[in-house]
Amino acid sequence: MNGPKRILALAGHRWTRRGGQYALLAAYVTFAAFPFYWMLITTFKDIHDLINTANNPFLFNMRPTLDNLRVLFFDTLFVRWLLNTLIVGVGVTVVTLLLAVPAGYSLARLSGRWGRQLAIGIFLTYLIPPTLLFIPFSRIIGSLGLQDSLWSLVLVYPSFTVPFCTWLMMGFFKAVPRDIEEAAMMDGLSRFGAFLKVVVPLSSPGILTVIIFTLTLTMQEFVYALTFITSSSQYTVSVGVPTFLVRGDVYFWGSLMGACLIVSLPVAVLYNLFLDRFVAGFTVGAVK
Repeated sequence: MNGPKRILALAGHRWTRRGGQYALLAAYVTFAAFPFYWMLITTFKDIHDLINTANNPFLFNMRPTLDNLRVLFFDTLFVRWLLNTLIVGVGVTVVTLLLAVPAGYSLARLSGRWGRQLAIGIFLTYLIPPTLLFIPFSRIIGSLGLQDSLWSLVLVYPSFTVPFCTWLMMGFFKAVPRDIEEAAMMDGLSRFGAFLKVVVPLSSPGILTVIIFTLTLTMQEFVYALTFITSSSQYTVSVGVPTFLVRGDVYFWGSLMGACLIVSLPVAVLYNLFLDRFVAGFTVGAVK
């Protein structure tokens, strides 16, 4: 009798543990997905449904409406702001890759005390608060004649994306064995050729991490975009949405949530599609 009872006890313990795991997973999924659900339901809620405190805020108490999206797309320059954000994001990403990838590779192959100190110095520049730099940067932008231009953001944003991405790529390049480069060079490739054809493909998770980090930071930056851009047609999403959808003490909550949902969904999809590579890019060398 002890055998069947023990088997039943083990089965019950296994199912209990599995049930606990599923419960924790369900709680985490609910916590992670709730902001998207809140943005989605608020986007399509009627204004009277939103302001009535007696209504259930988690459900539609009145018929869903498209008025909030109409205000967002036709009463503001939201599409133009999206395009401006995309232009700035692509430009900053290209500049960051062109500077951070070679710099990270150089620091990874630069041995000795000077290499370590230079790498630490580059990373420390990332820790300087951007709010301390926008005044001197504004004078530089004015001297270059780039006021109210998206190129001012493309020029300034790499100042805080390149240091961190250089440090990130340096750690990733250190994990690539030098023997692979030496073997490629023995096969006839130059060092630059070995870097492009061997090291860069092996470092694709780190490069993807740089792209995602740069795009995300560009989309959410506010201070520089507000300082350097003055005309509404040149705004990015982070400045245009709160400027036009918050008027005094009046908040267009439905339109605000619609803008947040439209902007955040592509980023969330991108993170989930490349989650394994993104984590690998940030944790490379952790075991070593």
